[in-house]
Order: sequence, then structure tokens, then C-alpha cells
Amino acid sequence: MKSSELEIGYETKWAGRQTARQITAKRPLWWVKLLNYEYWDWWLFYLPLLPYYLWLAWRARSFTFFTAVNPGIEAGGFFGESKTGILDQLPDAYKPFSLFFAQNASFAQVLAQLEAHNIGFPVVCKPDVGERGTRVEKINDEAALRDYLANHTGALIVQEYVDFAYELGVMFHRVPGEAAGRVTSITAKEFLSVTGDGRSTLAQLMQQSDRARFQLRRMRQRLGDAAMNEVPPAGEKRLLEPIGNHCRGTLFRNANHLIDDRLHEVFSRIARDFTGFDYGRFDLRVSSLEDLYAGRNIRILELNGVSAEPAHIYDPAYTLRAAYRDLMRHLDLIYGTSRENRRRGVRPVPARLLLQQVWRHFRRKI
Repeated sequence: MKSSELEIGYETKWAGRQTARQITAKRPLWWVKLLNYEYWDWWLFYLPLLPYYLWLAWRARSFTFFTAVNPGIEAGGFFGESKTGILDQLPDAYKPFSLFFAQNASFAQVLAQLEAHNIGFPVVCKPDVGERGTRVEKINDEAALRDYLANHTGALIVQEYVDFAYELGVMFHRVPGEAAGRVTSITAKEFLSVTGDGRSTLAQLMQQSDRARFQLRRMRQRLGDAAMNEVPPAGEKRLLEPIGNHCRGTLFRNANHLIDDRLHEVFSRIARDFTGFDYGRFDLRVSSLEDLYAGRNIRILELNGVSAEPAHIYDPAYTLRAAYRDLMRHLDLIYGTSRENRRRGVRPVPARLLLQQVWRHFRRKI
């Protein structure tokens, strides 16, 4: 991903923080995780917000008030929603070409559909019901597709691979009933990579970065010893992970300085015809920042509902205090949106039914 345009007002602060991180790269990983909240387990990170959530739930007289936020998405997009069902509500001009397959799709069936629609490799395969990036993979050839399908039996999306320059997470909110909304957060994603020095192996280069060290075991399993012992040429940047997920080593950067009235208008236009969507995050790729502001050459990979995070908070240069401040601000938006939708007749999903849905999902995975 290019970075120069995204570093306006940011470069000096980031450079200093990055240098310090490289110097201390040999610290034990448990210590790195302890001192950097972006690596904390999700439940531990969110635990301090529990009292605030309970206070909002008391005000709403509902533990599941958040499920009334997006009445056009199952359970508001909290859990178990169909990604295909959501993408179908967005304008075709903003979506990559996608194929949906029900359970137990065969290799021959998927390959035939790709050929029929003239979609070549690489493609991206992902479960229709997602969970923090689980089982999202870039598939480079027929052999990889065969292997993926052999281990995936659920409903599936096969999506053309979009190789645009930037990958962003754009949080969006609008008051129910209003046509225009506002962008509330932008996250720029930098995929996990290393740069060769002509002497060090791929494994040794990964050892020089805390972020890459967290992924070292997974990369050994994925790439094998031969690849990990390869010595990349000096100056060559080697992409290790093409999927922009934080748990796979992607660097999340605060790009809120990009927010302006042009972006409010662009995403209001994209969401205009999606009845029942008022809060969520567009995960997208775009060819340039000029195109982002003009609303062109944008491809929305997926749209997440009420459970979406303003992911800029995981920027290593962000403070924990600021992260909790921003999360509470977004919780306030959720509460206010839920209250307005309930005034309009929308009812939250009962807690018992929501728990049953979560239980059925995880029981199928056991």
C-alpha cells in the first residue's frame, strides 16, 4: 500500500514510534502484548467498557438495545448476518464481482462458475457468515482453491481480487430517516511485509519486528521451511499477508485527518438506497485518495453492522485513553440510533434468541 498521501500531518510521529519499536524488537512477546493494547484479547480490551454498556442498557431497558440499530440487517449486524445479503443492498458500481455458494460447494461447481463469468485467479474466498477474518483467504490458483474447499463446508463467497492501492475501513453513521450521514472514523491498513537486506532470511527479517514476530509461527506453517529460509534481495519488499485483518499482522493506522464534507457526501450516496442501515463500517479498496473523494474506483469488500469497530483506535501511536474515548463516543451513537429506531417501532432481538444464535454458530464449529 502506498503511504505518502496518508502521512500528511502524521509522518514524524509515526517515524519516531516505529524506530522505538524496532529497537525493542527482542523483548519477549508476552511483554510486548502486555504493553500494547492493540494485541490484547478482545474481551480484556472491552472489559473496562462493561459498566458504560450496562448503564446504556439500563437507560434503554434492554440488554440487546444495539440490535435495533440496523433494522435492515439481521440482529443489526451484531452476529450471524449474511455478508452476501448485506452486499446485495449496495450499488453494483461499488462492489467487486462476487459469487455466492450454499453449503458444501464442490471444486468443480466453483471453478465452473468462475470460468462462466470470466473471473481468473487470484480470487478471495470467505465464509458468508464471518467472524473477525476467520477463513478469509486469497486463492492464487486451482490447487489452492481445491484445498480451501476441502476444508470449508459452510455458505461461501468467492470474490474477485481487487488490487487497488489503498485498503480502508470507513465508519459511517446517519440518523434514522435522514438521507445524509457522516463518516466517523477512517482506518488505513498496511499489510504485513518485510524488506530484504540481501543477507537475512525471511524468518530473520520477521524477527526484527514485533508485529511480524507475532505471526512467525503461522507463517512457518503456511509457507514452509524452504520459503522461510529464503534470502530476499536487498530493497525487495516481500508481502507476507494479503488479507487486511489485524489478527494477521496488518498495521491499522489512524487516518481521521482524511475526513471532510466530500467523504460525508460520498458515503451518504453509497448508503442512500440501503433501507434500514444507519451504522457500520465499509471495508473497501480504492485506487487513490483523489478517487476516494470523488466517489469512484471504490470497491466495498464487505459492510459490517453494529459490531463494527472504529479500527483507527488500534494505531500503535494512539493512546488507550483516546481509544476508550472514541469507543464510548460510538457507543453513544449506537444508543441514540437504537432509541430513534425503537421510537419508530423497531424492537431489539430478545436476549434469549440472540444467545441461541451465537450458541448454534459456535456449536457447529466444534
